[in-house]
Amino acid sequence: MKPRLQERYNNEIVPHMKQKFGYKNTLRVPRLVKIAINMGVGIGATDIKILESAMANLTAITGQKPVIKRAKKSISNFKLKQNSPIGCMVTLRRNHMYEFLDRLISVAIPRIKDFRGLSRTSFDQTGNYTIGLSEQLIFPEVEYDNVTRVQGMNITIVTTAPNNEEAQELLKSFGMPFKEK
Repeated sequence: MKPRLQERYNNEIVPHMKQKFGYKNTLRVPRLVKIAINMGVGIGATDIKILESAMANLTAITGQKPVIKRAKKSISNFKLKQNSPIGCMVTLRRNHMYEFLDRLISVAIPRIKDFRGLSRTSFDQTGNYTIGLSEQLIFPEVEYDNVTRVQGMNITIVTTAPNNEEAQELLKSFGMPFKEK
């Protein structure tokens, strides 16, 4: 069964984008490629329990086991040794990606305290969008009692859009709540 946002993309967003930007070919319409979720755990190098807790939270949020990211080189000012664990990440594609985006837009983002909309300036020049969240507790899959440390995360939504305007229109069509200008 296709995810709800994927059906919406095929039935509503593609015709809307073709009409708005004048695409002649359906394959030219921007689409989502992947969603990468990164959770940096600076103290994870010294306390492995915090890293394991972050990995358990990220597994509950995404439904996929995260990969441990390790330091590429030693930095003495941060007490960081080469090859020590510093974070974890998950890359979602296809159905998992659409289901996660649906939960992010409809459930998690409305739970952010004092939310006024997402920034329109977080696009890079190639149409990708990055959101920085300050805590993992906005996701209902994370149980408050099992959290050892409130942890932030970065969510990067990768699109095939050639510029920021088309990527913003794509994400807005999915229901992403951007700030008014």
